[in-house]
Amino acid sequence: MSYLNLGILAHVDAGKTSLTERLLYDAGIIDRVGSVDSGSTQTDSMDLERRRGITIQSAVVAFQLDGLTVNLIDTPGHTDFIAEVERALRVLDGAVLVVSAVEGVQAQTRVLFRTLERLGVPTLLFVNKVDRRGAREADLLDDLAEMLSPRLLPMGTVRGIGGGDAAVEPFAFADPAFAERAVEMLTAGSDEFLAAYLDDPDSLDCEAELAAQVRAGTAHPVFFGSAVTGAGVAALTEGVRRYLPVPRRDAEGAPVGTVFKVEHGAAGQKVAYVRLRQGRIAPREQLTTFRRVDGAVASFEGKVTGVEVFATGTETVMAVAEPGSIAKVKGLTEVRIGDAIGSEEALASGGFFTPPTLETVVRPADPKDRIPLNRALLSLAERDPLVDPHLDELSEEMAVRLYGEVQKEVVASLLDEEFGIAVEFEETRAIHIERPLRTAEALHEMGPWQQTPHLATVGLRIEPGEPGSGLHYGLAVERGSLTRALRNAVEETVHKVLKRGLYGWAVTDCRVLLTATGYIGKASTANDFRAVTAFLLDVMLKEAGTEVCEPVNSFHVEFPAGTGNAVLKTLGEARSNIKGQFSTETTGYVSGFMPTEAVHGVERRLPGITEGLALFTTEFAEYRPVYGTPPRRG
Repeated sequence: MSYLNLGILAHVDAGKTSLTERLLYDAGIIDRVGSVDSGSTQTDSMDLERRRGITIQSAVVAFQLDGLTVNLIDTPGHTDFIAEVERALRVLDGAVLVVSAVEGVQAQTRVLFRTLERLGVPTLLFVNKVDRRGAREADLLDDLAEMLSPRLLPMGTVRGIGGGDAAVEPFAFADPAFAERAVEMLTAGSDEFLAAYLDDPDSLDCEAELAAQVRAGTAHPVFFGSAVTGAGVAALTEGVRRYLPVPRRDAEGAPVGTVFKVEHGAAGQKVAYVRLRQGRIAPREQLTTFRRVDGAVASFEGKVTGVEVFATGTETVMAVAEPGSIAKVKGLTEVRIGDAIGSEEALASGGFFTPPTLETVVRPADPKDRIPLNRALLSLAERDPLVDPHLDELSEEMAVRLYGEVQKEVVASLLDEEFGIAVEFEETRAIHIERPLRTAEALHEMGPWQQTPHLATVGLRIEPGEPGSGLHYGLAVERGSLTRALRNAVEETVHKVLKRGLYGWAVTDCRVLLTATGYIGKASTANDFRAVTAFLLDVMLKEAGTEVCEPVNSFHVEFPAGTGNAVLKTLGEARSNIKGQFSTETTGYVSGFMPTEAVHGVERRLPGITEGLALFTTEFAEYRPVYGTPPRRG
């Protein structure tokens, strides 16, 4: 059996879920196309998804395509659920990026495309909603080339665009005009193909070359259509079959895979969604999972009690999971999202997107639910580790991390519907970070003259890193100078201690090096090294000093002429840094940067001051030093 794990990605409301429905309908999986507005789609199964008309959790549906099993993964489009998208990206063989023919390239569109390119995921573009009023073709292609990539090839044209009877006419390589355009794009992406063209242009197989460049992630066919009417979707499906790769699978050896989703079954047991890359998984098999905990890799053992693979639609069947498949695996009681199956080398090296930059305190409406709330939040964290439930030291209540206000509503809904706990939230606040200002070193040597009685020699150095580089730990000594247990004790302590800097925020964008070591046989313990490491980090942070930085978003706002003064006043009150501004007779445009903490307030106020006609897009840009007195956490 061959498998293709295909992601459907887009900015919110571009039509991802509607496209998923149309693909399932065309494949004969469903007898009618569900509606996002009416809550009748296959993949939006949560009550809140149906009520809000948005995708919140990634969902898997399967269909057959000429003997190929396509596991189609519908991902959220709203930026509040970017963590779900990240988990899906790790298991894809190819992707379809959906763009609205009306709204065009939006903030999330650019973020997703950049990430797909960076990962080398073969990607097709589907321009949806060609039947909608205001739909565009020629100038939208110009926007795609300018904002996404010049390595695009339109695969058809639209007749009657913007009307309910809009139809797509596919191009054919037999058409000289299309073949010429294809050759121009393909020769720009391959010196070998250019040489072949110069040598014998009549012998070229443009379609095979396009498939090769798509699979290399360097070319992107563009299909036009409408998920609602079905126009152009058959051509997209054919493009999936022709141009996206079906990787070769290794059925031999131990199973290796990635857990990208965890849910709970009817009896409360964990069900892990595993993308299997190598080997097979069968019931009663003993599996090892790996996870990073405070910088070190931990392993967990579990016995598989059941395996199901996707067959048609959302239905699964009990079967041995083959390489390349997506399986629902039961029995792994310790499993969490992001775990690697079978090999720690399968662990992701880092996130593609910035972690949540907001947090809020959550408390039960009924004080008697405080302990059940803590348990419920930990259960939610198994499905979304980035929520990171933790004790807020100021209020001594539980706090969670968020990407935005919509995610807050999701947390409240899940707590109410699944656990019967009504909750209240404090106002959302920004999560700051601390960066070391300078290099600092510290050394603790065993001996009665030292400030601690611990039998451990440890030398450490902390160095500032590039913005966005994160926290890196390394060795400037031989690995054999310490036992593995003692090395792990130092590394774990570095990651644990630097979660709180001089002002209470996590210390990041730096490098910590172990520069000296020493121990006395079994007399030196891991606790000795933990205590000394924590002591030295405290000394070094005070010597190096830290600067507190706040998260900042870039923004772009379009608004009707005549409302500019009110818009600029609102942006000024949000501490915005305006970088660009111009206007036409009917529309004003402003772009710049603002603190992430202020984004929700601006989103709330703009409709009232622009008669609901403002278009506001924003995405995380960077962390910037705070001016004035740095805020403290705890």
